[in-house]
Order: sequence, then structure tokens, then C-alpha cells
Amino acid sequence: MNKAGEIRVIVLGLIRDSERLFVSEGYDPITKNTFYRALGGGVDFGETSIAALQREFQEEIQADLTNIRYLGCIENLFTFNGRQGHEIIQLYQCDFAESKFYQLESLTFSESNNHKHRALWIDIARFKSGELRLVPEVFFDYL
Repeated sequence: MNKAGEIRVIVLGLIRDSERLFVSEGYDPITKNTFYRALGGGVDFGETSIAALQREFQEEIQADLTNIRYLGCIENLFTFNGRQGHEIIQLYQCDFAESKFYQLESLTFSESNNHKHRALWIDIARFKSGELRLVPEVFFDYL
């Protein structure tokens, strides 16, 4: 998460397989809520968002992307772990270059801070019904 008072620029990749979405699972220890969001990460200074998208997928799950298409920019104001956050999200739709990722149920990956995360395929209907929480909610506009 960003430092207090800073706006963080990130890039996220929406990967869809028919009626499933590939997402990362998160947990807020303060609210005790589980949430899901597309994979991606921070855009470094001097790096384009598309380069950051490709780098993040390589670093996190060793995946190459194809059919990358820019969807738009989202401003996200949120609270996580009791702290206010502010992100500018560059959102892309993309596909995995390797079919093996579509066969997985889930996988575990580590970010640079060594926190373990789980990425998995989830039926979009589970988000639309409210059973599971997709963040930010404006993602529904892109499904």
C-alpha cells in the first residue's frame, strides 16, 4: 500500500476465461473481510503501464501476456488495514500466453515484500450475486 498522503499509480490486468475471472485474494485484518482484485502492481518511474503490467505478471506468477488491450483509467479511494488509500489504476484486458494457466484452479505467489498471496479463477456470477467481493466495484463496468 502507498505511504500516507500519497497517490499510487498501479496497473491491473483483467483476465477472463468465458465466465471466469483470474483474481488475487486479499484479506483486511481490521474489517476481517476477504476481497478479490485483478493481478498487477505498481508502475515504476520511467516505466509505461503496459511494461509494468508485463513485468508484474512475470515477477508474481512467471506468466507472459498476450492480446493486451487498454480499457481505461480508474481512480480508487479506499480503506485497507485501517488506512486510507488512493490509487490511479491503468486497467488492461489481457490473456495468458500459455494455456497452462487456464487449467489451474489456483496458485500461490509472493510479492517483493514476501507476503504470500493466492490467485485463482472465480466465476463472475459469484461477484455479481454479492457472494464474493470484487474491488474496486467499478470493475463490473468492464466485465
